[in-house]
Amino acid sequence: MKKPLGVAEVVLAPGQVSFATRPTRLRTLLGSCVAFTFWHPQRLIGGMCHFMLPARLRSNQPLDGKYGDEALELLLRHTRVHGTRPQDYQVKAFGGGQMFPAEQHQNVASLNIRAALALAEHHHLHLAAQDMGSTGYRTIVFDLWNGNVWVRHQPMGILENNAFEKNQCIAGR
Repeated sequence: MKKPLGVAEVVLAPGQVSFATRPTRLRTLLGSCVAFTFWHPQRLIGGMCHFMLPARLRSNQPLDGKYGDEALELLLRHTRVHGTRPQDYQVKAFGGGQMFPAEQHQNVASLNIRAALALAEHHHLHLAAQDMGSTGYRTIVFDLWNGNVWVRHQPMGILENNAFEKNQCIAGR
């Protein structure tokens, strides 16, 4: 996971969207939230969004990255501004970990996962990879210079010193 010298690093907070046209490492931490990554394998550009909720009722308000439909729309706009088509990107989805597994009612994580899958289908985006669901949080590291996305998943209820950690690279190619 070594990065080249001089590479910018951007940490996305919930509700943020970032798109870069130079070698950049994008990072975020997800619980019930979901992130999409977009990577253009020929141009080595792309971005990531980190949304908290599936959607909202919106009238005459600017797009807000807190909501899945609006965060994805912001990423799609970036692709077009850079003279590319959204379908030319490798798209991946992560997150949607249930943070309160004892709750029996509908949870935000499930709603976010369903929204992410429906949005990808609606916009004709093929998900090259996904790691969503289960419990706990995920650390996401996305390297734009090669398209690799690293995921570290920490399920709920497992002590740090005995942790089962899935630390895997979901390769860009």
